[in-house]
Amino acid sequence: MGEIKCGFEPFYDENSILLILGSFPSDKSRQVEFYYGNKLNRFWKTVCGFFGEDVPQSVEGKKDFLRRRKIALWDIVTECEIVGSQDSKIKNFKVADIKKLLQNSKINYIILNGSKAAEIFERNLGDISVLFVKLPSTSPANTKFDNEVWFDTLSRVFNGN
Repeated sequence: MGEIKCGFEPFYDENSILLILGSFPSDKSRQVEFYYGNKLNRFWKTVCGFFGEDVPQSVEGKKDFLRRRKIALWDIVTECEIVGSQDSKIKNFKVADIKKLLQNSKINYIILNGSKAAEIFERNLGDISVLFVKLPSTSPANTKFDNEVWFDTLSRVFNGN
């Protein structure tokens, strides 16, 4: 059995309406102690770009952006054995208590960031009453990423389109 690594607490507040759920923080994210810390990950560029904003350079700036835009972040895996950052290496994991998070917020939509997050979510929480959708992973390992799919979904969430 390998070393157990822990993810982050959920980032949200009582006004959050969208939860973006990843799989588990990468090594680089764990080094900076916040979500999507790998500068090659397209997450911040995509989500900030949707709102026409520059990517904040600091963790505090990113938290401010998320609060203003009513976006919550978490990962479906809260702790696991993992070597490196590849989702395929996640083993012996614990699943996040998403239902408890939903009880303490206004979240009414969940974006599953990538296949692994969607697979674990659907296996464990597929009966949840909140709308959810799987989108292409923003990871740099995903060579087929298309931000238009993200923009379309974000538009439905925030503009009702």
